[in-house]
Amino acid sequence: MNTKKIVLKVSDGTEMMAYVAMPEGKGPFPGVIVFQEAFGVNNHMRNVTDRIAKEGYVAIAPELFHHSAAHGTEFPYGDFAPIMPHFQAITVEGLSADITACYDWLKSQPEVIHDKLGTIGFCLGGRVSFLANAILPFSACISYYGGSTHLIADKAATMHGPHLFFWGGLDKHILPEHVETVINVMKKAEKPFINVVISYADHAFNSDERPSYNADASKEAWAMSMAFFKNKLG
Repeated sequence: MNTKKIVLKVSDGTEMMAYVAMPEGKGPFPGVIVFQEAFGVNNHMRNVTDRIAKEGYVAIAPELFHHSAAHGTEFPYGDFAPIMPHFQAITVEGLSADITACYDWLKSQPEVIHDKLGTIGFCLGGRVSFLANAILPFSACISYYGGSTHLIADKAATMHGPHLFFWGGLDKHILPEHVETVINVMKKAEKPFINVVISYADHAFNSDERPSYNADASKEAWAMSMAFFKNKLG
């Protein structure tokens, strides 16, 4: 596996750094965009990106706070205050431009199967993965505990590919009614989806660098995620 950092030009005139992991072999391979938690493309998110590459996907993790933070900015777990200005600076329009920049980069790579592209995101990134599915023709998208997804649930009307949702039943940040809003809109729009609520998992159950990590839930969700990608992108 090879890794590198690249800088993408975004249609709004900004530049966005992204971490890229390439699988071994000649390819071509499907491509997956990995959307970060609010703490940046940190060690955990790079590890997730590497794991996806090891499964046989060209994986790219963009820095979603690039409009307000310097390239390479990471935030420590446990203190959300420094993140808030950057979190509040993101917009649907800006995120749409960021998603499109990554999508176009994957489409331009000779190692990538251009009609086999997917996304996966965590927390903030879970919401971005939902948005990505609504604006571009991805073949499969995954959202882990996507915070505030219910606020853009109307985007379900333009979903392109099947969507896999994971939620923690112990999550106090994403309430059951928020999940219900998202799922009801998906049903109304008659879009294909899988909805998984892990009753014994908290928010951020996949992050092995946070106290809320749940090893069983993480392994189970990851196995299903990889099966989902293999079925839709393989």
